[in-house]
Amino acid sequence: MSDSAPSPKLDFIREIIADDLASGKHDTVITRFPPEPNGYLHIGHAKAICFNFGIARENAAVGAKCHLRFDDTNPEKEETEYVESIKADVKWLGFDWADDLYFASDYFEFFHDCAVHLIKQGLAYVEQDSPEEMRAKRGNVNTPGTFSANRDLSPEENLELFARMRAGEFKEGECVLRAKIDMSSSNMNMRDPVIYRIMHAEHHNTGNAWCIYPMYDFAHPLEDAHEHITHSLCTLEFENHRPLYDWFIEHCPVPSKPRQIEFARLNLTYTVMSKRKLLQLVQEKLVSGWDDPRLPTISGLRRRGYPPEAIRHFCKRIGITKFNGTTDVALLEYDVRDFLNRESPRRMAVLDPVKVVLENWADEPLAEAVIPNHPQNPEMGSRKVAVSNEVWIERDDFMEDPPKKFFRLGPDRYVRLRGGHIIKCTGYDKDADGNVSLIRAEILPGTVGQDAPEGVKCKAAIHWVDVASGRDAEVRLYDRLFTVEDPDDAEGGFLSVLNPNSLESKQAKVEPLLADCEAEFACQFERMGYFVADCKDHVPGAKPVFNRTVALRDSWAKKGR
Repeated sequence: MSDSAPSPKLDFIREIIADDLASGKHDTVITRFPPEPNGYLHIGHAKAICFNFGIARENAAVGAKCHLRFDDTNPEKEETEYVESIKADVKWLGFDWADDLYFASDYFEFFHDCAVHLIKQGLAYVEQDSPEEMRAKRGNVNTPGTFSANRDLSPEENLELFARMRAGEFKEGECVLRAKIDMSSSNMNMRDPVIYRIMHAEHHNTGNAWCIYPMYDFAHPLEDAHEHITHSLCTLEFENHRPLYDWFIEHCPVPSKPRQIEFARLNLTYTVMSKRKLLQLVQEKLVSGWDDPRLPTISGLRRRGYPPEAIRHFCKRIGITKFNGTTDVALLEYDVRDFLNRESPRRMAVLDPVKVVLENWADEPLAEAVIPNHPQNPEMGSRKVAVSNEVWIERDDFMEDPPKKFFRLGPDRYVRLRGGHIIKCTGYDKDADGNVSLIRAEILPGTVGQDAPEGVKCKAAIHWVDVASGRDAEVRLYDRLFTVEDPDDAEGGFLSVLNPNSLESKQAKVEPLLADCEAEFACQFERMGYFVADCKDHVPGAKPVFNRTVALRDSWAKKGR
């Protein structure tokens, strides 16, 4: 699975970049990934990360690079925890910003100077209408806006008011700074937008040095220009903001003129991507945290065992377009399953155990079974697994009255223990509730590594765990967090369609190698699915905990998705 090579056919943005380099408009390419540190990144951000850093990587020959920049202009929602998590996510996905790490808060003086420049040019004014009055005077798409009394204040009066804003003489909401553009524009973003507001809040980076903070639409183009970004790649929701972006670039004293280009964001079925909704799930403890393996956050996907290579391949496969749409989450799961099928070693774990006693074990005792670590990859070698006269098997691998096409264990039926003997069921016991509590069986001597003897029908091999040497482990079976394709559109709200079966915990039996593995060890539990040792709760040897990454096949397809 190659994820770094450019696609044979360039998408429309890569075509623009190639043309700009060929024409000499630019001699290099500088992109940026500019998250706001107000939450953890999700799979949608992964697409933007792969795109922006990928373009820089593809154009390394001309010295291209991608900046990691934190748009930290809102102190009430931003935290250092989010900054560190974002850096870790970008690194884990396989990208490096080298020395190009920036914070919008480092440019606060530059933003302020640009605002003062606009005021002096008569292109910005301090507004003292209430937010409700401003909203009413803004009009709508059919009705032009109404000028406020402050719109005609002189530059000198506005400079004085703005200086008082910075000095902290006003309360929050008492006044704002607005750009003077066009109150009759059909684009509502151009109707004298607010570019500075008062916030008496401590900032994670600048402390209490400032009490006025720039709005995103004002800061964003100035940051790009300050860093000499050549191509500012945004998602489609910023398309209507582009005229405003260009207006600020044109009217402020900036050192470069970046170009904003929009592409479609990533939307997935059975998923919510809104940071607000993800935060609500975390705050209401409907999930265990930002890294809950059921969430689409990058840290959640990592904890669930999604390989970064598979995520990069998925982001490349869905491509870059100009049209919004929704991608089936099964496509992401397919890429994860495809990668793990090729790269993951096999191990044995029994999730719903029932004991089998091999009553004639003394006829041909076997100390160890030799089992390949990967059936299609001999280079992964094999391992020796201790085995004795008592083993655990899956309860589903035994039926009291099996149908004709059931090829596993049943009364007087044969099955092979993976890497070991063919065995025959000779009887079973039940508990007080009528459940099978013990299975009695016999081995067929001479069948280790050999075909079934004549007259013995054995068409299946099942996994097992030795009772004597096997270990206890917690296994968490994760599934989709929502029961419908579009939880955002659910009649009762997205919380009304939470999947009550999105997490099931099992007390399982595992082979010793699994119990002793390190955190984040990924493997296939034979015949059960792909699992990873939990990066937080797993303690090698003492407290084994495994998360299901993905099942062997898409079980939701059977539900007529």
